[in-house]
Amino acid sequence: MTAAEGWLAEVAARPLTYAEVGATRHALPPGYRHIQRTEIIGTGADTFQRAGEALDHWTVHRAAGLRVLASGPANQPGVDAVLLLGTRRLQVSAACRVVYAIQEPNRRGFAYGTLAGHPETGEEAFLIHLGDDGRVTFSIAAFSRPQRLAARLGGPLTHAVQEVITSRYFSAVRRLAAGR
Repeated sequence: MTAAEGWLAEVAARPLTYAEVGATRHALPPGYRHIQRTEIIGTGADTFQRAGEALDHWTVHRAAGLRVLASGPANQPGVDAVLLLGTRRLQVSAACRVVYAIQEPNRRGFAYGTLAGHPETGEEAFLIHLGDDGRVTFSIAAFSRPQRLAARLGGPLTHAVQEVITSRYFSAVRRLAAGR
């Protein structure tokens, strides 16, 4: 067993850290910080397909600068992942589990929820949509609040990091959807 496989096996035993599992499908719950952002990333079925494939296989996350250790593709509920940001000396690890996936002709995406040990508690959803007009949009909906002491003490810095990562996701999916 590799070190990554051992880490993922340990993560699989961790519980979700919040009660509102699946809430990113609807109205985001009170008591959390919310992120809701949608942007047009291109047009056409090919753009939709490329973006969906990139999302399904964690490519968007990797292209946004995260290291991803995952037990499977993001489009399968129950898949565990550890997202790593930073360098070996100063690295933040975020353990999460895919709580639902959407695989429809004009909508693809998934949401993951935080596991014990994640700096935050909450859920984040990623959705690619092909509209009737041919426009392809990418949406992120998330709710979170600090779980670890460092995240609580980080306050505005923690929020700034979330905003930077969110912007990186949008830049990455736009590039990948365009085939770059």
